[in-house]
Amino acid sequence: DMGGSLTLPQKIFALAKSYTSCSFLRKTDFPETAVILFTSGSENMPKAVPLSHGNLLANLRDVVKGLSLHKKDRLMGILPPFHSFGLTGTLLLPLCTGIRAVYHTNPTEAHILAMLIDSYKVTLLVGTPTFLNGIVRAAAPGQLADLKMAFSGAEKCPESVYGALVTSCPKLKILEGYGITECSPVVSYNRPENPKPYTIGKVVDSVDYAVTDLEIKQRVPQGEQGMLLVRGPSIFKGYLNYEGSSPFVNFEDKKWYKTGDLVKEDHDNILTFCGRLKRFVKLGGEMISLPAIENVLLPYYTFEDQEGQTIAIGAAGNEEYPEIILFTTVDVQRSVVNQQIRDGGLPPLHNVRRVVFLDSIPVLGTGKIDYRSLKESITT
Repeated sequence: DMGGSLTLPQKIFALAKSYTSCSFLRKTDFPETAVILFTSGSENMPKAVPLSHGNLLANLRDVVKGLSLHKKDRLMGILPPFHSFGLTGTLLLPLCTGIRAVYHTNPTEAHILAMLIDSYKVTLLVGTPTFLNGIVRAAAPGQLADLKMAFSGAEKCPESVYGALVTSCPKLKILEGYGITECSPVVSYNRPENPKPYTIGKVVDSVDYAVTDLEIKQRVPQGEQGMLLVRGPSIFKGYLNYEGSSPFVNFEDKKWYKTGDLVKEDHDNILTFCGRLKRFVKLGGEMISLPAIENVLLPYYTFEDQEGQTIAIGAAGNEEYPEIILFTTVDVQRSVVNQQIRDGGLPPLHNVRRVVFLDSIPVLGTGKIDYRSLKESITT
């Protein structure tokens, strides 16, 4: 206990110093870079992202501005601090706002997390859909009764997770958002006064954005899918020791960060996440969304007693002749899967060409499916 090791004179000196050292802090010379994080690496090799103090503080101001936090709130922290959502959402947020936080190191221990939420009367839960789903399915009746808001990010929240949360916690506000490590990370999120399910909400106040065609020549009309570009004080300046192509583009005589993600914007300026461009393949002249196939199949392969993911959709082959592959832990026939895809309203171009059976679907420490490992498993 550090507090117990301090003498009374040391405590008195520290208290006095806290009231007199503001001018000293203003003169302190600190490095511009506050932290270096790595992209998730779910599809490609991770890249080093330096974020400044200004990046992180701008993002925190944007997030806090749209929330109704109370001094009695308690936040549950389960995401690792090496993940941008975990760093900003569960470490810096309580540190800068003063709300109390409860931490557990293993986000997969759902039964323990449910007990901690109940014991500490947690009101705010921050996590990925995978971890949120585990908690709500493991919780006993009444254990999640104190939860007011659940923040979901890092991946699209499936309908099955929404349904499980609503069924278990009817009064809970599910605030799905969207973020990228390069943006510190929150770009948009649903506000608690009017959350819209299955969307990623409105872009935060200090970030300017544009939804453009894939060639980044013009903005697309509202309601049409396009590439998301962003610029603002929470956006990083560039990767560390990186020799690849620039992540920034020029559009309308301004410099923008190209997210690589496709979204749609409605008339209320609310965004819906459509998927990463890299998670699309071109077949028969059409752009086929691999996440769309996953979303159609998930309800068929989501079980009450499941542990972890049961399916993932990937692609192999070259750009001219890609092959859609279902990775699964479930014994299922390809013909049955393709019938389920058709029943979900997707045309035949979305059909699975191959089924690969696995003991488990690999995931990263953040709960995201490790698509890079899946691809390597069929090419090695």
